[in-house]
Amino acid sequence: MNTQPRIYVAGHNGLVGSAIVRTLRAQGYTNIVTRSHKELELTDQAQVREFFRTEKIDQVYLAAAKVGGIHANNTYPADFIYDNMMVQANVVHEARFNGVQKLLFLGSSCIYPRMAPQPIKEEYLMSGMLEPTNEPYAMAKIAGIKLCESYNRQYGTDYRSVMPTNLYGPGDNYHPENSHVIPALIRRFHEAKLSNAPEVVIWGSGKPMREFLYVDDMAAACVHVMNLDQATYAKYTDPMHSHINVGTGQDVTIAELARLVGEVVGYRGRIGFDTSKPDGTPRKLLDVSKLTQLGWQASTPLSEGLRQAYAAFVELTEAEQNRAAA
Repeated sequence: MNTQPRIYVAGHNGLVGSAIVRTLRAQGYTNIVTRSHKELELTDQAQVREFFRTEKIDQVYLAAAKVGGIHANNTYPADFIYDNMMVQANVVHEARFNGVQKLLFLGSSCIYPRMAPQPIKEEYLMSGMLEPTNEPYAMAKIAGIKLCESYNRQYGTDYRSVMPTNLYGPGDNYHPENSHVIPALIRRFHEAKLSNAPEVVIWGSGKPMREFLYVDDMAAACVHVMNLDQATYAKYTDPMHSHINVGTGQDVTIAELARLVGEVVGYRGRIGFDTSKPDGTPRKLLDVSKLTQLGWQASTPLSEGLRQAYAAFVELTEAEQNRAAA
């Protein structure tokens, strides 16, 4: 008899979900359930209800989300708040209704106020105004945290939340307009290298500071937090303040990041900055002391993570070119 938990990873094709699946398999878990977007529309409550009714799930990693950078968030604010709130509400509610006791919700560091003191502690949640460029997404993620807390308080479930800093790595979205900063930079520097472009121009001043976490480190943190016993988790959280930050505790300027990506890609031209474009939040560094006390720390340096991310991008690009030529 298979005594392993039956684990549903929602969003397994995405950046974080795919890393969680890799990590679970590497740790010996074999009873993993996945569904593609075409197979299961998580914004449809009836479909989600039927899925949980028939699949008999024990644990859920809720990594499914509509995500994007500044441009995408500014262009599609209604999509970002609606889709994310519906996915979260449907999965959490139907999981509880069908007896799932353990769930891990993945949020985002953008839940914190734009001008939060640095580094950002978990208790700074809802203490000030959000960054306007991604407020709808942030509001949805805050609702997800409170959804889990509310179900725990009313139904006695063990639904936990982790708030990752900026993530990157294999499985990222490299869309030229709708991607996050590292995949966007990787693509732009790669294309500039191939075309021998004399300059790559970066949005904004280059002065904002950001923290970046390699996605396989994030996945390892997720499994670690999911498997903590309830007494240990409760020692470092509160029923109405239950989320845990996940990051490296170190940040770099966007200008420094651009130089690092350029070096990894092998681009030798100039790097310029378009100060007419928005910078977003001036600084966003997470306080990860709670997670450290809970026994976990990131292990992948930024330079090494960027090398692995670029290798994955080149492999993906070559595969796309081969399919187009076939």
